[in-house]
Amino acid sequence: MLRFKLMKLSPSHRQRGITLIESLVAIVIAALGILGIVGVQIRTLADTQTTVRRAQAIRLIEDLGERMRASPNALLNLDNYASGFDKKASDLAASDCSSSKCTSAEQAAYDLKQWKTALEQTLPGGQASLFRAPGETVDANRRQLGVIIAWRENEREGTKDDAIDATKVRAADGTFSAGTDDANACPAEKTCHLQYIPVAARCAPYSDGSGTVTLYCS
Repeated sequence: MLRFKLMKLSPSHRQRGITLIESLVAIVIAALGILGIVGVQIRTLADTQTTVRRAQAIRLIEDLGERMRASPNALLNLDNYASGFDKKASDLAASDCSSSKCTSAEQAAYDLKQWKTALEQTLPGGQASLFRAPGETVDANRRQLGVIIAWRENEREGTKDDAIDATKVRAADGTFSAGTDDANACPAEKTCHLQYIPVAARCAPYSDGSGTVTLYCS
């Protein structure tokens, strides 16, 4: 008759392998925490890049405003600054006004070409549309130039908020609407900044009654 002897397991034998499981769980938790931190850092970096790009866009619009203020005939030649998203700097024909005398229209074309060149060199995928303010319907009363700058989108899809969208206009009741017409809407997969430049009337247009318009500068 065989007799079986039961071995009594010591506490150390019963706990064998538990330390390994605890280590694996700790590694998994640590990995999840690291992934979370990396995700937050990536999101913060993306937001920071968007802020930097928007600041660059604002500085570019200010530069265009300074160029127009330096030109005494900018108001009369407002149409010469109009340019859509499809017009790149290389598509614009302009005389070199830095080395030769130019007319007011040629000066506007030169400033626009130089400005779009700087835009394309500053912002990734940068492009811009310049247009007369749609709210100003009477030619004699037009005093603003609309500028919307677009660059390569950095935000994730669905993260844009109307409250911080620089192309939206907020009404008194809190609702938002597009700040420009469909022809100058922000292109798909682009981040945009919209701003209107008030054009100073340094020189006033004067008509002698024969249809010829000249400028009187005080």
